[in-house]
Amino acid sequence: MAATKHDPHNLRELARVVALGARIQHRQAKGQPTAALEREVERIREKAQAREDKRGKKK
Repeated sequence: MAATKHDPHNLRELARVVALGARIQHRQAKGQPTAALEREVERIREKAQAREDKRGKKK
């Protein structure tokens, strides 16, 4: 279930994306690579959007 009607992410996904965002910022400040973390965020977003698109088509 989406956290809001305007956002496809559920609360767990929102928490995960925020945590990953914090890790990305920390690693960028240290000059370390962030590509893997960014891919994980994108995967979460795509999965959430696909789930909500599928749910919308059923109704």
